[in-house]
Amino acid sequence: MRFDWVLPVYVVTFFVFMLAPIVAVVAVSFNSAAFISFPFEGFSFRWYHRIIEYTPFITSLVTSIKLAVLATASASLFAIPAALALARSRSVAASAISALLLAPLAVPAIVLGFALLYFLGSLHFGVSFLALWISHTVLLIPFVFRTVLAVYRGISPQYAEAAAILGANSWRVFRYVTLPLIKPGIFSGALFSLLISFDNVPVSFFFGSANSTTLPIVMLSYMENQFDPSIAAISAVQMAIAFVALFAVQRLFGLKGIVGA
Repeated sequence: MRFDWVLPVYVVTFFVFMLAPIVAVVAVSFNSAAFISFPFEGFSFRWYHRIIEYTPFITSLVTSIKLAVLATASASLFAIPAALALARSRSVAASAISALLLAPLAVPAIVLGFALLYFLGSLHFGVSFLALWISHTVLLIPFVFRTVLAVYRGISPQYAEAAAILGANSWRVFRYVTLPLIKPGIFSGALFSLLISFDNVPVSFFFGSANSTTLPIVMLSYMENQFDPSIAAISAVQMAIAFVALFAVQRLFGLKGIVGA
């Protein structure tokens, strides 16, 4: 008995399972009814207009985008030099530092947020955008560090040695040899970091204030009192921003570059 049909059915089922919730959220965002219902009453942009009317959605969206960009940039500033310094070291200290930089991946995010709240509170940072920025930087460092480390370990050291033999100093070796080769790792790590920061709830929950609340926290607060399709509309906007980021990276580096990282 042949089972050639099993794999295609499995693949189709998998994609339906993955895409159905996304399609449902986008479809609900265009429902004209005052609450989430099925079947839909009609097509309307009413709930997208509601996003503009409800000021916390817009201000928190701006805060989330600004936070994601700043935290990704600062995480990259720490993670890229660390990855280049530790990638080819065989020492026990290098292994210990690498494990320390990757530790936020192993710690539950809510525990990490709680610990950072106490630590930053003891340093008098308080609940502010600066504290939120620092906490997201700590959260994102492992993602950039891991991708750059993996890419750099796969590059032969002979490229840098050849450039040095031809007279290039350390900066020119990094600028014209190392940086172009590790660029896919940097951008794939930065992309993951942007998306993770943009959607983060556990860490952001501890540092939100009237002036520094992120979009996911505002959405949770909104749903405590109301459950209209505007939540689906702002979720669709959030997904659109993520798709635009993925499309931009695809155009710049292609899927091969990302997968290779």
